Amino acid sequence: MILQFEPNLQFQLDAINSVIRLFDGQPKDNGETDFFIQEEGALSFIDGIANRLIISEEQVLQNLQNVQRDNEIEVSNTLQGMNFSVEMETGTGKTYVYLRTIYELHKQYGFKKFVIVVPSVAIREGVLKNLEITHEHFQNLYDNIPVHYMVYDSNRISSLRGFATGNNIEILVINIDSFAKDENIINRPNDRLSGQLPIEFIRSSKPIVIVDEPQNMETLKRKKAVENLDPLFTLRYSATHRNLYNLVYSLNPVKAYDLGLVKQIEVDSVIEENSSNDAFVSVDSITATKTRVSAKISIMVNEPKGVNKKSVTVRAGDDLYQLSNEREIYRNGYIVEEIDATNGSITLSNGNVLYKGTTQGALTDELMKFQMRKTVEEHLKKELKYQSKGIKVLSLFFIDRVANYRQYDSNGNPIKGKFARWFEEIYLELIQKSAFRSLPNHDLKDIHNGYFSQDRKGIFKDTSGETLADNDTYSLIMKDKEKLLNINNPLRFIFSHSALREGWDNPNVYQICTLNETKSEMKKRQEIGRGLRLAVDSEGRRIYDRNINRLTVVANESYSDFAKALQQEIEEDCGVVFEGRVKNKRERVCIKYRKGFEVDPKFLEIWERIKQKTSYRVYYDTEELIAKASKVVKEIPPITPPSIRSTKVKIEMTTEGIETSYLGDRIERYGNHEWQIPDVLGYIQDKTELTRHTLAEIIEQSGRIDDILVNPQLFMDLCSQAILSTLNDLMINGIKYKKIGDSEYEMRLFEEQELETYLNDFLFTVSDTSKTVYEKYIPLDSDAENQFARDCETSEQVKFYFKLPNWFTIPTPIGSYNPDWAIVFEEDTRIYFVAETKSTGLSNVDLDKLRKQEQQKIKCGKAHFEQFDEVVYKVVNKVGQLLE
Repeated sequence: MILQFEPNLQFQLDAINSVIRLFDGQPKDNGETDFFIQEEGALSFIDGIANRLIISEEQVLQNLQNVQRDNEIEVSNTLQGMNFSVEMETGTGKTYVYLRTIYELHKQYGFKKFVIVVPSVAIREGVLKNLEITHEHFQNLYDNIPVHYMVYDSNRISSLRGFATGNNIEILVINIDSFAKDENIINRPNDRLSGQLPIEFIRSSKPIVIVDEPQNMETLKRKKAVENLDPLFTLRYSATHRNLYNLVYSLNPVKAYDLGLVKQIEVDSVIEENSSNDAFVSVDSITATKTRVSAKISIMVNEPKGVNKKSVTVRAGDDLYQLSNEREIYRNGYIVEEIDATNGSITLSNGNVLYKGTTQGALTDELMKFQMRKTVEEHLKKELKYQSKGIKVLSLFFIDRVANYRQYDSNGNPIKGKFARWFEEIYLELIQKSAFRSLPNHDLKDIHNGYFSQDRKGIFKDTSGETLADNDTYSLIMKDKEKLLNINNPLRFIFSHSALREGWDNPNVYQICTLNETKSEMKKRQEIGRGLRLAVDSEGRRIYDRNINRLTVVANESYSDFAKALQQEIEEDCGVVFEGRVKNKRERVCIKYRKGFEVDPKFLEIWERIKQKTSYRVYYDTEELIAKASKVVKEIPPITPPSIRSTKVKIEMTTEGIETSYLGDRIERYGNHEWQIPDVLGYIQDKTELTRHTLAEIIEQSGRIDDILVNPQLFMDLCSQAILSTLNDLMINGIKYKKIGDSEYEMRLFEEQELETYLNDFLFTVSDTSKTVYEKYIPLDSDAENQFARDCETSEQVKFYFKLPNWFTIPTPIGSYNPDWAIVFEEDTRIYFVAETKSTGLSNVDLDKLRKQEQQKIKCGKAHFEQFDEVVYKVVNKVGQLLE
C-alpha cells in the first residue's frame, strides 16, 4: 500500500507560503555562494556551496509583519533574531509542510543546504520515514530536482564533506544530543578530516536549520548548540511551542479540530463505583525537604454521607485508621512505618511496601480487563461499519510492563502474559456474537502483536524510550506503517510500551487504551496524538468524513477529569480554549432520517428544484483588470534596495559578569548596484497565468516600472500578490454557472451517509417531524443555527425545512461551498429558499463583517442559484429576514 499525498491542501500551502514570503525580494539566482575550507597540512582547499541571503533584516522584518497581518497574528515590532515559528497541531502534516518548504525555498530562492534538528530517536525515525515516502511525490511536483538526504552518523563523520560540497539540495538529519556537548565527536578535531572540526563543514554551508519540536531544545546548552551551526535562519515547527519566536503561521488545536483536519475525540470512561470494601491505599506523591519527608496518599474516609475517596498527607507514624475517621478496615496493620524518598515508597506496619503510583485494595485487574473489553468492542463495531469502505481499523494498547503481555520460561521460550490471555478470551467471546460474524475470520495469534524493544537474544524488555535498544523498535514501527494499513494484513490490535509513545503515529488508529498498573505519567495530548491523523482507505487516500474520523480513548478515569486535564494542557501549551471539543462517548447519538421522507411531497417540492449540479466559467473585462490592478500595484509599499547591516556592541567584563552596550548600527544599501534584470513578465505570468501584454500594461500604468531597477525580486513578488488579489475579486464578481445536463445530487446519499454526533447545546431536537427530513435530531454548529431551526419548526409560514447535507457542495474558484438550509415558505404564494445563516452581531447580516473568503463564496452561491427558477438564495440570521 502506498500513501497518497494531496498537493493542494490550503492550510498546508498557507503554512509553506508564510515562510516563503518572509524573503520576498531575495533574488532568485543569488541564494548560494562558494566557500573554501583549507584542511591542515593540505595544499588544496575544499570548495563548498553555502546559502546566501541578500535582503536586509529590515526587509525581512517588513515581510514578517505583512505575513503576520495576513494570518491575523500579533505583529512583531522587532525581529527576534532570524528565528521563525510555525505552529501546527499534531496530525495535520507538520513534517510534510517543512519538507515541502525545503523544495519551495530552493525553487524560489536557490537555497540548497538544510539541517533538520530533532530531539529524539523516535522523531528522527519519523523524519527519515517521511523523507522516504514523500520523495516520489515531491519529485513529481518539482520536476525531478536532485535531492540528497542523510542522517548524521558519528561513525561516518567524513560524509559531512559531501554535505558541504554538494551542489544539489542537501538535507542532513541530526539529533540535538549529537552536537550539544563539547566532547561530541562532531566538535573535536578529526584525523579523517585532516584535523578539521567536523562541525565546520556544516557551519561553513550557512544552512537553513529546521528545528522539529523546539520545545525540547530550550535549555541554554541546546539553544547555544543550534546557534553554533551558524544558520542562515532557523525555522521552528511544533504543536506545543514553549517560546514563539516571530510566529508566522498558527494552526492551533482549536482551528485544526473545528476545520475537521484531525479526528474528533471521544472518551469512554471506565471507573470504579461503590468499591470501598477493601483497605484502599494509593500513593500519589512523595516529598522530601531538609527537615521532613511526607507522602500524599488517597484512602477511603468515613464521611456523613458515606464513604468517599480522600487525599491526605502522611508522615512516618501516622495511623490510617485515625485518618479515615476510624474505618474498621484500616484498624490493624495500617500505620505508616517508613517513607523512603530515595526509592519512592512507603512501608506499612503490616509489611506491605507501596511505591509511588501504585494502589492496593482497588479492582485494578478488573478495571483494566473491562477497559480492554470496551476497546475490543468499539473496535469491532467500527470495523463492521467501515469494512465496505475499505478502511482498516487499528487499536493501540499502551502498557507499562512488557511482562504483562509477554513472558519467558526458564529456557527463554515466549509465553503469554495476562494482557495477551485476557485479550484472546475477550476477542473470542465477542467475535462469536451474531453481529460480528460477517467480519474476516483471522487466526487469533495473527490479529494482535507487541512492539517492544529487545535484547540481543530477541527477548522483549522494558526501556525508557531513549536507549540504543529502542532505535530498532522505532525503525520497525515506522517501517511497518503502510503494512499495518493494508486491510488484508490481519494485525489489528497492537500492544506497545508507553515509553515508546512518540514512535506511534498511524492514521488508522481508532482506539487508544492505556493499561497501567501504576499511575500513567503520559500527557493527554501525547496519548491522543497517536491517533489524531485523519484515516486513509485501502488506496492510501485521506478520508474527510467527520463521522468516520472519530478517535475513542478508553480511559480509567471520569470523562470530566480527562477532558479537564486535556483542556488544561492545551491552554498551557497553546493559550487557546479547547472546551467542549472532547466528547463523552455515552452522549453519542445517531442522526436518522425519518422513514418515507424521500416521497414526502413537501420535500420533493424543493428537492426537485435544487438537485441539479452546475459548472462555472469566469468572465472579466481585461481593460477593467488592467485599470484596477495598476492602481493596486501603484499602492504597494516602497521598494527598497538590498542592504547589509552592521551592529556595533561594546563588551565589558565586570564582577557581575559580561555586559554589553549598544553603540550603533551601520546600514550599507546597494541602491546603485547593477542587478542582472530577470524576466519580470515571465515571473509574474507564472504566478498569475495572465498574458505578458496584460501584465506589461498593468506595470506601465502603475508608474512603478523604475522600481524594477531598485530591487527586481522584491518588486516581482509584491506585484504578483497585488495582481493576483485583484484578479480573484474580478473572477468572483464575473462568475457564471450553468447546469450540467442530467448530472444531479443523488438522493441515495441521504441514506448512504450514516451520521453520528454528540448531545450539545447546538443539537436541535425535533418535535414536529412532518416539517423536516429528520427523525429526532438535527446536527448544527452554532447558536444561530439552533435558533433558526427552532424558528422554522414553530413558524406557520415555514412548511418544510432541512439542513443541506455536507455532500451538497457547489464548486467555486476558491474551493467547494456547502449552503446551510433548504426551506419551503408560504406567504401568499409558495417560495423556495436556500438560506445561509450568518451571525455578525447585528440585527441584519452585514456582509462586510464576514471574512473575505466567506463573502466570495456567498457571491458564488448567489450566482449558482440564479440558474434555478423559483429558488431564492438569501443570507440571514433569522427566519423573519427571508422576506426582507
